[in-house]
Amino acid sequence: MSIVRFGIIGGGWRSEFFLRIAKALPERFDVAGVVVRDEQKGRAFEQAWGVPTFRTAAAMLDAVSLSFVVVSVPRKVAPDVMLELTGRDVAVLCETPPAEKLEDLISLYRQVGGKGRIQVAEQYAFQPNHAGRLAIVRSGKLGQVTQAQVSSAHDYHGISLIRRYLGIGFENASIRAAAFSSPIMEGPGRSGPPSESRIKQSEQVMASLDFGGKYGVYDFTGDQYFSWIRSPRVLVRGEQGEINNFDVRYLLDHLTPVHLRMTRQQAGLDGNLEGYYLKSLHLGEQIVYKNDTAPARLTDDEIAVAACLEKMGVYAAGGEDFYSLAEACQDHYLALMMKESLLTGESVTTETQIWAEHN
Repeated sequence: MSIVRFGIIGGGWRSEFFLRIAKALPERFDVAGVVVRDEQKGRAFEQAWGVPTFRTAAAMLDAVSLSFVVVSVPRKVAPDVMLELTGRDVAVLCETPPAEKLEDLISLYRQVGGKGRIQVAEQYAFQPNHAGRLAIVRSGKLGQVTQAQVSSAHDYHGISLIRRYLGIGFENASIRAAAFSSPIMEGPGRSGPPSESRIKQSEQVMASLDFGGKYGVYDFTGDQYFSWIRSPRVLVRGEQGEINNFDVRYLLDHLTPVHLRMTRQQAGLDGNLEGYYLKSLHLGEQIVYKNDTAPARLTDDEIAVAACLEKMGVYAAGGEDFYSLAEACQDHYLALMMKESLLTGESVTTETQIWAEHN
C-alpha cells in the first residue's frame, strides 16, 4: 500500500485530527505541508507538529508533491479556497460544510459541480458504531427501512446519518423543528473539564423529516459531544426488524424472532496485552465492522477521519465518490431548512436544488 501524501489548508482545531492520524499511521499517510497564513503561528505549528508550513496555498502547491489538499477553514471562506485549488486541478477534501448559506452552496456547485475533483470529509457514517449499524441495515436483516431516529450528531452530520440509514438520496422532505431549553450541570468542552460546579442551560433541537414513506427524527443537544451525562441514541426501524443503539431484533420468518447485541472487540482490556485499540464489531458470529487502522491508538472519530483520508486517496487517483459535494450540499441544505422551521415555527418543504438535478 503506497503512502498517501496530502496537504492541509488551515491550522485550527479540526486540522489537528488529520495530523494526529498521519502521526499514528506514518506508513499510510504523510502531511506534505500545512497552510497557516500567520507567520508566527506557522512557526509555532512547525515546532508542535514537525511539518512544513506555508503562507499561501500556491506556495505549498509549488513546493511539494501531494495527492490532494484538505480544506479546513471557516465555511465562509471555504468556497474561495476550493475554487483556487480546482482551478489548478488539485483534488480537494473539504471539511464540513462546504459553504455557509444556501446561495453560497448554489454558487459553489454551479462553478465546480461535476468539474472539480471535490469530496467532503463527512466522517460520521464511518465511525465504527454507525458503520456497523449501516452494515446491518444493508445486509437486509431489517427488511425495508422506513424510520431512523438519530440523536448522535449536530446539524448536517445528524442529517447525513438519517439519510444513510433511510437510504435517501436527494428526495424532498417536509420538515418541522422545535427547541427545548433545560438546566444541566456544566460538563467538559474542547478545553477540558469545567473549573467549578455550575448549572447552565442545555439547548435541544428536535425535528421530523418526512420524505414520504420514510421518516427521520433529529434530536440533539449541544452538550452531547463532550458530556458525561448525555449519551447518543440511534433507532432504525424496518419492516422485519430494528436496531436500538446496540440491540438488534429481526425475524428469520414470521414465527422466529432473533435478538442479538452488537459488541465491540477491544484489545487492551483486562489482561489483554495486544495494545489498546478497537479490533472489530460483531453481531453474533458475524463481523459487521473491522478496524483497518489497528493497532493504531485512535478514537472512533479519528478512525472515521482516517477512513475519509484513505477513501480520498483512492478518489484522487481516479476512484469513486465516497461523499460528494452534491451530498454535502444536500445535507447542509436540509439542516438550513430545519433551522428555518425552528425560527418560523412552521413546517417547511424542501425543493430540488441544482446539485440534485444532476444526480
